[in-house]
Amino acid sequence: MAVSVQAGSLVPGLRSVPGQRKLIAQAVEELIWCVSGKAIRAAIVPRRKDIWRCAFVAQPIEEIVSRGIDDAAVSWFSEEPSFCFLADPFGVWEGDVLHVFAESYDYRTRHGVIERLSFDRNNTLIDRRESLREAWHLSYPFVFEGEGATWMLPEAHRSGRLTLYRAHGYFDDWRPEYRIDLDCVPVDASILRWEGRWWLFYASAASKMSKLAHLHVAWAEKLCGPWISHPANPVRIEQSSSRPGGKPIVIGGKIMLPVQDCVATYGGAIRPLWIGSLDESEISAEAGEALAIPSSASPYSEGMHTLTACGPVTLIDCKRIDRSLTGLALDFRRAFAGYAAR
Repeated sequence: MAVSVQAGSLVPGLRSVPGQRKLIAQAVEELIWCVSGKAIRAAIVPRRKDIWRCAFVAQPIEEIVSRGIDDAAVSWFSEEPSFCFLADPFGVWEGDVLHVFAESYDYRTRHGVIERLSFDRNNTLIDRRESLREAWHLSYPFVFEGEGATWMLPEAHRSGRLTLYRAHGYFDDWRPEYRIDLDCVPVDASILRWEGRWWLFYASAASKMSKLAHLHVAWAEKLCGPWISHPANPVRIEQSSSRPGGKPIVIGGKIMLPVQDCVATYGGAIRPLWIGSLDESEISAEAGEALAIPSSASPYSEGMHTLTACGPVTLIDCKRIDRSLTGLALDFRRAFAGYAAR
């Protein structure tokens, strides 16, 4: 089990350095955010906003993890309206049509829903519509096929549970099928069929740090359980390579789980986590180097947190960070007047 210790930690007796001042500022901001009312928070604490943008990469994921992303192979989705974004892309093919499911988010309402965007093989958008909405925030729509059906495991930790949805008829009729009970409320649950079992990889919603730096594992014989949490959970504690960030896949006899590097910022980069052994009692894993963000991403070059295999293509998302006064004004309006839901 790896435990990360970040450089620049606050140590009594040492002179202040830029990294320490940053940590102090973050701590003060979090304190204000916890103890003050929403109007005061909006007035004195400007909140940065991650704005994501999705892309196709005309490379199989095996090539990407071995050689990197070829800039010439990247095709970006159209930009969303201001302070809106699409993120966490997952895809499923239906003939010559690739259905991409993604989180759709608007900072005015701060409520994520799942949308389906359908593309032909030329990456031309042919249909777009809302696919799943709940009373709570949804993201990370992990779509997969198994046991004769198409399923979705959306990220929904604010609901306090993980719900497995099943597609009925088509990809816009998702119905709750089973509640997966685990050792914690999971974040970004990612599933894989491996050696006759279903394996689930997820972070824990227990704390801000566990969301970024803890990896848990569970397994089941069937999708609708019962699910058994790994006795060694959290099997990995490492802020640079624990939180899932895409679809796990078997390459060369090893499980490759895309994970997020959250040391510098949330979703700062994607790394391949190579899992060499995995069973009911132990797990061994080694993180690879972070993938370089394609240069064509600019200005969305401040992070990447999804890597999803879709056969001959791979889906990614990259971000820019908005620190503008316009964004602060949006927060003021949301705090004092609010916005109507879309």
